[in-house]
Amino acid sequence: MVSTDKNQSTAVMIILLGFSDYPELQVPLFLLFHIIYAVSVAGNVGMILIIKINRKLHTPMYFFLSHLSFVDFCYSTIVIPKLLENLVVEEKSISIKDCITQFSFGITCVMTEMVMLAVMAYDRFLAISYPLLYTVSMSPKLCSLLVTVAYSWGIISSIILTYSLLVLSFCGTKIINNFVCEYSVFLSAACSDKHISELIMFIVLNLNTFCTLIIILTSYLFISVTILKMHSANGRYKGFSTCASHLTVVTIFYGTILFHYCIPNSKNSWLVVKVGSVFYSVVIPMLNPLIYSLRNNEVKETLKKLMDFKIISQ
Repeated sequence: MVSTDKNQSTAVMIILLGFSDYPELQVPLFLLFHIIYAVSVAGNVGMILIIKINRKLHTPMYFFLSHLSFVDFCYSTIVIPKLLENLVVEEKSISIKDCITQFSFGITCVMTEMVMLAVMAYDRFLAISYPLLYTVSMSPKLCSLLVTVAYSWGIISSIILTYSLLVLSFCGTKIINNFVCEYSVFLSAACSDKHISELIMFIVLNLNTFCTLIIILTSYLFISVTILKMHSANGRYKGFSTCASHLTVVTIFYGTILFHYCIPNSKNSWLVVKVGSVFYSVVIPMLNPLIYSLRNNEVKETLKKLMDFKIISQ
């Protein structure tokens, strides 16, 4: 239960300023984010449907990709509608309970995506380093287990971080120079001691980030060694090409998060912080399906067949 002052138990509100400092950009930003959201939904849902329809894509790699697309769809749906609303309404407030709810679902998606990216790196490692044993090693049962682990860890992490917020006291109305309910928003709005909450956040976020990053880097280290040992130039090209989409997504995702959290929360850096927040919470869920579809021949062929079928049916 969220703690509040007795006289203000029902009046705890957070005002997310968002991009209020730039009133002339409200309408252009609304249109831009609306387009990004539409592309993100179409791309991620389309990716799931394509993988479902095409039997050739019923492989571990695409099984994990479909779940990555689902997580991206959920995350953009959690964040962007509220962002769009704040761009067109004068009252930009959100109750502390609604803000915590948005954070809880959002951090579940972020933590799940980190683990999913690590799982996908492990999958590429097995596929390239042990191709003859890949089908047996990456069995449907193991695939389901790894996906379950990803979702479970995302939920567990969210419960821990959300609980660390629920024990804080909030009072009155807090004006926050952001557009999304991040952990820093609650720490800024808290009226009670927040050292324990900060410690929990530090441990959980860093544990999740660096553990998954170590798995990814280790997997790609062994992948690189295996590819470089190949005598055929064509084989090396195919090996690197197989990993290109995933490696691009990982670089953008972790690069943005690390850059975002390394910026000090000073007044001069708030614009950069908000741009970073926009990129990892709005742009990345749109980029992921585009990166995979543009660099994947099987997905492009399926899209072409669907378009041809649509034209013929008309």
